[in-house]
Amino acid sequence: MAHTVLLILLSATIGFSSAALVEEQPLVLKYHNGILLKGNVTLNLVWYGKFTSIQRSIIVDFIRSLSSSAVPSKGPSVASWWKTTEKYKGGSSKIVVGKQLLLENYPLGKSLKSPYLRALSGKLNGGGVRSITVVLTAKDVAVEGFCMNRCGTHGAKARSVNSGAYVWVGNSETQCAGYCAWPFHQPMYGPQSPPLIAPNGDVGVDGMIINLATLLVNTVTNPFKSGYFNGGNQEAVSVCTGMFGSGSYPGYAGRVLVDKTTGASYNALGLAGRKYLLPAMWDPQTSKCKTLV
Repeated sequence: MAHTVLLILLSATIGFSSAALVEEQPLVLKYHNGILLKGNVTLNLVWYGKFTSIQRSIIVDFIRSLSSSAVPSKGPSVASWWKTTEKYKGGSSKIVVGKQLLLENYPLGKSLKSPYLRALSGKLNGGGVRSITVVLTAKDVAVEGFCMNRCGTHGAKARSVNSGAYVWVGNSETQCAGYCAWPFHQPMYGPQSPPLIAPNGDVGVDGMIINLATLLVNTVTNPFKSGYFNGGNQEAVSVCTGMFGSGSYPGYAGRVLVDKTTGASYNALGLAGRKYLLPAMWDPQTSKCKTLV
Protein backbone atom coordinates (compact mmCIF):
# COMPACT_ATOMS: atom_id res chain seq x y z
CA MET A 1 0.00 0.00 0.00
CA ALA A 2 1.24 3.44 -0.85
CA HIS A 3 2.39 5.29 2.17
CA THR A 4 4.63 8.12 3.20
CA VAL A 5 7.57 7.62 5.44
CA LEU A 6 8.70 10.70 7.31
CA LEU A 7 12.20 10.98 8.65
CA ILE A 8 12.50 13.80 11.13
CA LEU A 9 15.99 15.10 10.77
CA LEU A 10 17.96 17.99 12.17
CA SER A 11 20.21 19.94 9.87
CA ALA A 12 21.81 23.32 9.50
CA THR A 13 20.24 25.53 6.89
CA ILE A 14 22.78 25.89 4.10
CA GLY A 15 23.17 27.81 0.89
CA PHE A 16 25.18 30.56 -0.65
CA SER A 17 24.29 33.11 1.98
CA SER A 18 26.38 35.89 3.40
CA ALA A 19 25.02 35.22 6.88
CA ALA A 20 27.81 34.49 9.33
CA LEU A 21 25.60 32.49 11.66
CA VAL A 22 23.40 29.68 10.38
CA GLU A 23 20.39 28.77 12.47
CA GLU A 24 19.56 25.08 12.83
CA GLN A 25 16.03 24.00 12.10
CA PRO A 26 14.10 20.72 11.89
CA LEU A 27 14.16 19.02 8.50
CA VAL A 28 11.57 16.60 7.18
CA LEU A 29 12.45 14.26 4.30
CA LYS A 30 9.34 12.81 2.70
CA TYR A 31 9.46 9.45 0.94
CA HIS A 32 6.57 9.07 -1.45
CA ASN A 33 4.66 5.83 -2.11
CA GLY A 34 7.00 3.85 0.12
CA ILE A 35 9.12 3.06 -2.99
CA LEU A 36 12.88 3.30 -3.21
CA LEU A 37 15.03 2.16 -6.11
CA LYS A 38 17.00 -0.69 -4.54
CA GLY A 39 18.74 -3.74 -5.99
CA ASN A 40 19.98 -3.62 -9.58
CA VAL A 41 19.02 -0.28 -11.16
CA THR A 42 19.43 0.26 -14.90
CA LEU A 43 20.59 3.75 -15.86
CA ASN A 44 19.96 4.90 -19.44
CA LEU A 45 21.50 8.05 -20.92
CA VAL A 46 20.06 10.53 -23.43
CA TRP A 47 22.70 13.01 -24.66
CA TYR A 48 20.90 16.06 -26.04
CA GLY A 49 23.15 18.32 -28.09
CA LYS A 50 26.85 18.10 -28.74
CA PHE A 51 29.11 16.47 -26.17
CA THR A 52 32.68 15.48 -26.96
CA SER A 53 33.70 11.86 -26.52
CA ILE A 54 35.89 12.96 -23.59
CA GLN A 55 32.95 14.69 -21.89
CA ARG A 56 30.81 11.59 -22.31
CA SER A 57 33.54 9.34 -20.92
CA ILE A 58 33.98 11.54 -17.81
CA ILE A 59 30.28 11.12 -17.00
CA VAL A 60 30.00 7.43 -17.92
CA ASP A 61 33.13 6.60 -15.92
CA PHE A 62 31.54 8.32 -12.92
CA ILE A 63 28.34 6.31 -13.26
CA ARG A 64 30.25 3.04 -13.62
CA SER A 65 32.33 3.95 -10.58
CA LEU A 66 29.26 4.15 -8.33
CA SER A 67 28.86 0.40 -7.97
CA SER A 68 32.36 -0.69 -8.92
CA SER A 69 34.02 -3.39 -6.83
CA ALA A 70 37.45 -2.10 -7.87
CA VAL A 71 38.86 -0.33 -4.83
CA PRO A 72 41.46 2.45 -5.36
CA SER A 73 44.88 1.69 -3.88
CA LYS A 74 44.50 4.63 -1.54
CA GLY A 75 42.07 7.43 -0.94
CA PRO A 76 38.26 7.65 -0.82
CA SER A 77 36.32 6.26 -3.77
CA VAL A 78 33.15 7.07 -5.66
CA ALA A 79 31.83 3.66 -4.60
CA SER A 80 32.45 4.37 -0.90
CA TRP A 81 30.53 7.64 -1.29
CA TRP A 82 27.61 5.77 -2.89
CA LYS A 83 27.55 3.16 -0.11
CA THR A 84 25.91 5.69 2.21
CA THR A 85 22.70 5.12 0.20
CA GLU A 86 22.63 1.62 1.70
CA LYS A 87 21.76 3.18 5.05
CA TYR A 88 18.42 4.30 3.66
CA LYS A 89 15.42 2.01 3.79
CA GLY A 90 15.72 -0.99 1.49
CA GLY A 91 19.47 -1.53 1.33
CA SER A 92 21.86 -1.11 -1.59
CA SER A 93 21.29 0.18 -5.12
CA LYS A 94 23.63 -1.22 -7.77
CA ILE A 95 23.77 1.07 -10.79
CA VAL A 96 24.23 -0.62 -14.16
CA VAL A 97 24.70 1.45 -17.34
CA GLY A 98 22.02 0.54 -19.85
CA LYS A 99 21.23 2.14 -23.22
CA GLN A 100 22.61 5.40 -24.57
CA LEU A 101 21.08 7.70 -27.18
CA LEU A 102 22.93 10.57 -28.89
CA LEU A 103 20.71 13.42 -30.16
CA GLU A 104 23.35 15.75 -31.55
CA ASN A 105 21.06 17.45 -34.08
CA TYR A 106 18.81 19.11 -31.44
CA PRO A 107 15.52 17.55 -32.68
CA LEU A 108 13.46 19.70 -30.28
CA GLY A 109 15.53 22.83 -30.80
CA LYS A 110 17.87 24.59 -28.39
CA SER A 111 15.25 25.98 -26.03
CA LEU A 112 13.40 23.27 -24.11
CA LYS A 113 10.25 23.55 -22.02
CA SER A 114 9.98 21.35 -18.93
CA PRO A 115 7.62 18.77 -20.52
CA TYR A 116 10.23 18.13 -23.21
CA LEU A 117 12.59 16.67 -20.60
CA ARG A 118 10.18 13.90 -19.62
CA ALA A 119 9.42 13.33 -23.31
CA LEU A 120 13.13 12.93 -24.07
CA SER A 121 13.49 10.44 -21.22
CA GLY A 122 10.73 8.39 -22.83
CA LYS A 123 12.87 7.83 -25.92
CA LEU A 124 14.77 5.13 -24.04
CA ASN A 125 12.94 2.34 -22.27
CA GLY A 126 14.26 -0.66 -20.45
CA GLY A 127 14.51 -1.71 -16.86
CA GLY A 128 10.93 -0.95 -15.88
CA VAL A 129 10.29 0.45 -12.43
CA ARG A 130 13.92 -0.17 -11.44
CA SER A 131 15.34 2.15 -14.06
CA ILE A 132 16.49 5.75 -14.33
CA THR A 133 16.78 7.59 -17.63
CA VAL A 134 19.15 10.54 -17.41
CA VAL A 135 18.73 13.40 -19.89
CA LEU A 136 21.88 15.49 -20.25
CA THR A 137 21.69 18.79 -22.15
CA ALA A 138 24.71 20.43 -23.79
CA LYS A 139 26.06 23.86 -22.89
CA ASP A 140 24.24 25.61 -25.74
CA VAL A 141 20.81 24.27 -24.76
CA ALA A 142 18.52 26.51 -22.72
CA VAL A 143 16.00 24.75 -20.47
CA GLU A 144 13.01 26.30 -18.75
CA GLY A 145 14.04 27.33 -15.24
CA PHE A 146 17.70 26.43 -15.80
CA CYS A 147 20.05 28.89 -14.07
CA MET A 148 17.10 30.73 -12.57
CA ASN A 149 15.84 28.27 -9.97
CA ARG A 150 17.32 24.88 -10.82
CA CYS A 151 20.38 23.03 -12.11
CA GLY A 152 18.56 19.75 -12.69
CA THR A 153 15.46 17.80 -11.77
CA HIS A 154 14.10 14.30 -11.15
CA GLY A 155 10.75 12.55 -11.04
CA ALA A 156 8.65 9.79 -12.59
CA LYS A 157 8.94 9.27 -16.37
CA ALA A 158 5.16 8.87 -16.66
CA ARG A 159 2.00 8.81 -14.57
CA SER A 160 2.65 5.15 -13.83
CA VAL A 161 5.75 4.50 -11.70
CA ASN A 162 6.20 1.25 -13.66
CA SER A 163 8.01 3.20 -16.37
CA GLY A 164 10.78 4.18 -13.97
CA ALA A 165 12.30 7.50 -12.99
CA TYR A 166 14.06 10.23 -14.92
CA VAL A 167 16.75 12.79 -14.16
CA TRP A 168 17.76 15.90 -16.08
CA VAL A 169 21.04 17.80 -15.68
CA GLY A 170 22.28 20.66 -17.85
CA ASN A 171 25.79 21.87 -18.70
CA SER A 172 26.02 25.34 -17.18
CA GLU A 173 29.50 26.28 -18.47
CA THR A 174 28.42 29.19 -20.65
CA GLN A 175 25.10 30.00 -18.99
CA CYS A 176 25.54 30.07 -15.22
CA ALA A 177 28.68 28.29 -14.03
CA GLY A 178 28.65 30.41 -10.87
CA TYR A 179 25.23 29.00 -10.00
CA CYS A 180 25.35 25.39 -11.19
CA ALA A 181 29.10 24.63 -11.36
CA TRP A 182 30.28 26.12 -8.07
CA PRO A 183 32.91 25.67 -6.58
CA PHE A 184 34.67 25.50 -9.97
CA HIS A 185 33.59 29.07 -10.75
CA GLN A 186 33.11 32.23 -8.72
CA PRO A 187 29.66 32.09 -7.11
CA MET A 188 26.99 34.33 -8.58
CA TYR A 189 25.86 35.39 -5.11
CA GLY A 190 27.08 35.40 -1.54
CA PRO A 191 30.60 35.11 -0.14
CA GLN A 192 33.28 35.22 -2.83
CA SER A 193 36.25 32.86 -2.72
CA PRO A 194 38.70 31.69 -5.40
CA PRO A 195 37.23 28.88 -7.52
CA LEU A 196 38.65 25.39 -7.27
CA ILE A 197 40.31 23.75 -10.26
CA ALA A 198 37.99 21.17 -11.82
CA PRO A 199 39.40 17.63 -11.46
CA ASN A 200 38.72 16.66 -15.08
CA GLY A 201 39.63 20.04 -16.53
CA ASP A 202 36.08 20.81 -17.62
CA VAL A 203 34.14 23.27 -15.44
CA GLY A 204 30.83 22.50 -17.11
CA VAL A 205 31.08 18.71 -16.98
CA ASP A 206 32.65 18.57 -13.52
CA GLY A 207 29.76 20.76 -12.38
CA MET A 208 27.34 18.34 -14.05
CA ILE A 209 28.91 15.51 -12.03
CA ILE A 210 28.07 17.32 -8.77
CA ASN A 211 24.46 17.86 -9.84
CA LEU A 212 24.10 14.37 -11.33
CA ALA A 213 25.49 12.81 -8.15
CA THR A 214 23.02 14.85 -6.10
CA LEU A 215 20.03 13.90 -8.20
CA LEU A 216 20.93 10.21 -8.49
CA VAL A 217 21.02 9.87 -4.71
CA ASN A 218 17.79 11.85 -4.39
CA THR A 219 16.26 9.56 -7.02
CA VAL A 220 17.19 6.18 -5.52
CA THR A 221 16.06 7.34 -2.07
CA ASN A 222 12.94 9.21 -3.25
CA PRO A 223 12.40 8.24 -6.90
CA PHE A 224 8.90 9.30 -7.78
CA LYS A 225 8.76 12.65 -6.06
CA SER A 226 9.14 15.39 -8.62
CA GLY A 227 11.96 17.59 -7.40
CA TYR A 228 14.65 19.91 -8.66
CA PHE A 229 18.08 20.81 -7.45
CA ASN A 230 18.93 24.43 -6.79
CA GLY A 231 20.84 24.11 -3.54
CA GLY A 232 17.78 24.32 -1.33
CA ASN A 233 15.70 21.17 -1.68
CA GLN A 234 15.32 18.92 1.34
CA GLU A 235 16.44 15.55 0.00
CA ALA A 236 19.33 13.19 0.76
CA VAL A 237 22.08 15.28 -0.86
CA SER A 238 20.35 18.57 -1.60
CA VAL A 239 20.13 19.27 2.12
CA CYS A 240 23.94 19.14 2.26
CA THR A 241 24.44 21.61 -0.59
CA GLY A 242 27.80 23.36 -0.69
CA MET A 243 29.57 20.80 1.52
CA PHE A 244 32.43 18.86 -0.07
CA GLY A 245 34.95 18.50 2.74
CA SER A 246 35.30 18.90 6.47
CA GLY A 247 35.02 22.41 7.86
CA SER A 248 32.79 23.66 5.04
CA TYR A 249 30.55 26.69 5.47
CA PRO A 250 28.55 28.88 3.05
CA GLY A 251 30.92 30.01 0.31
CA TYR A 252 33.68 27.58 1.36
CA ALA A 253 33.64 24.01 0.00
CA GLY A 254 35.67 22.59 2.88
CA ARG A 255 39.03 20.84 3.10
CA VAL A 256 39.38 18.60 0.06
CA LEU A 257 42.21 16.74 -1.65
CA VAL A 258 44.43 18.46 -4.21
CA ASP A 259 46.23 16.82 -7.12
CA LYS A 260 49.91 17.69 -6.74
CA THR A 261 50.44 17.85 -10.50
CA THR A 262 47.39 19.74 -11.76
CA GLY A 263 46.30 21.55 -8.61
CA ALA A 264 42.77 20.22 -9.16
CA SER A 265 40.50 19.65 -6.18
CA TYR A 266 38.75 16.31 -5.61
CA ASN A 267 37.50 14.02 -2.87
CA ALA A 268 36.78 10.73 -4.65
CA LEU A 269 38.65 8.35 -6.96
CA GLY A 270 36.85 6.58 -9.79
CA LEU A 271 37.49 4.10 -12.57
CA ALA A 272 40.09 4.79 -15.28
CA GLY A 273 42.10 6.91 -12.85
CA ARG A 274 39.39 9.56 -12.71
CA LYS A 275 39.04 12.05 -9.86
CA TYR A 276 35.76 13.66 -8.88
CA LEU A 277 34.45 16.21 -6.40
CA LEU A 278 31.27 14.83 -4.82
CA PRO A 279 28.85 16.54 -2.45
CA ALA A 280 28.21 15.53 1.15
CA MET A 281 25.34 13.11 1.70
CA TRP A 282 22.88 13.02 4.57
CA ASP A 283 23.61 9.99 6.77
CA PRO A 284 20.29 8.83 8.28
CA GLN A 285 22.10 6.89 11.01
CA THR A 286 24.07 9.83 12.37
CA SER A 287 21.63 12.57 11.27
CA LYS A 288 24.54 14.54 9.82
CA CYS A 289 25.89 15.51 6.42
CA LYS A 290 28.70 13.05 5.66
CA THR A 291 31.74 14.05 3.60
CA LEU A 292 34.40 11.73 2.23
CA VAL A 293 37.27 13.86 3.51
